Amino acid sequence: MIEGVKIKKLRVIPDQRGRLMEIFRCDDEAFEEFGQVYMTTAYPGVIKGWHYHKLQDDNFTCIQGQALFALYDPRENSPTRGELNDFIVSLQDPLLIHIPKGVYHGFKNIGSTEAVVINTVTKPYSHNNPDEYRLDAFDKAIGYKWDRRE
Repeated sequence: MIEGVKIKKLRVIPDQRGRLMEIFRCDDEAFEEFGQVYMTTAYPGVIKGWHYHKLQDDNFTCIQGQALFALYDPRENSPTRGELNDFIVSLQDPLLIHIPKGVYHGFKNIGSTEAVVINTVTKPYSHNNPDEYRLDAFDKAIGYKWDRRE
């Protein structure tokens, strides 16, 4: 596992009225500070990646559909430099993925319906000075294959 990445197995609690799932709490191991919560979606087959942050950490989960999250560690002083991790996240297999600053990440909707992803970040988004550093999803420097994992 890439250094600094933390995975929390989430639990969906169903009853006769519907379902409840706690996603992220201030007493979780990965919690540092609160910046904002946002939702992003992707249509089937769409890839959103790669990017990393210098100032913020991310905490992702997928609450609808199925998303393949991929992470790549380019950090020069990291013991896991060059390592790739990937995780499939859905309500059938719910996870919270904590991604530390400096780690490239992205996701692909590998389901047949729109994927809905929630991210709780440690810093609010700055529209005037975005903390996002991007690469193309198929950049050869990372070389990740976005094929569906079975």
